[in-house]
Amino acid sequence: MERRSNWIKRRRRRRKRSKRRELESKELELEEEELEEELEVELEKLKELEEELEEEKLEKKLEKELEEEVELEKLEKFEELARRNWRSQRSHRRSQRSRSQRGESKLESEESELEEEEEEEEKEESKLEQEELKEELEVELEKLEELEEELKDSKELKEEELEEEKLEEELEDLEELEEELEELEELKEKELEEEELKEKKIEEELKEELELEEEEREKELEELE
Repeated sequence: MERRSNWIKRRRRRRKRSKRRELESKELELEEEELEEELEVELEKLKELEEELEEEKLEKKLEKELEEEVELEKLEKFEELARRNWRSQRSHRRSQRSRSQRGESKLESEESELEEEEEEEEKEESKLEQEELKEELEVELEKLEELEEELKDSKELKEEELEEEKLEEELEDLEELEEELEELEELKEKELEEEELKEKKIEEELKEELELEEEEREKELEELE
């Protein structure tokens, strides 16, 4: 009877251990599910950050192209102004040569007057063109200054650095989560192996106990006979 009582106690203890292991296994599964959910959330955040970073890089590239285009227009205006000044100076030099070669004839005098009129007209046209160019150049310079002020006032570079740091932090968190998940999986595998070994051991013990009980019963029967 005492052996049977001990056997019952051992069975109860085994059941308790088995239930405790089941609870621990369920807790591990829950932790694993939570980690997987956190991992998915972190992956979504990472994807959103990458998209934002791409958009900011594209905006920065467009602004840089716009600035280069304004600079190019500015250079073209300067070149056009230089060409017109050169034409005006050439016309002026030609007029001076024409005056030095002027004769006493009336025809030459009339031609000279016509040339002077043409020269004056060219000067007026050149002056008007220069004024228009200066006005256009001033407008372009104002636009360029506004763009430069906007670029200076903007904090895109700083924001980009912050976003990159945030992205690095997210990546580190993600790596830590992956490591924790791997550790949990390894722990779960080890526990399953231990559980299998324990179950085998329990089965063997039960088998031995049953054999012992059977032997005792046989002995008791023999004694009774």
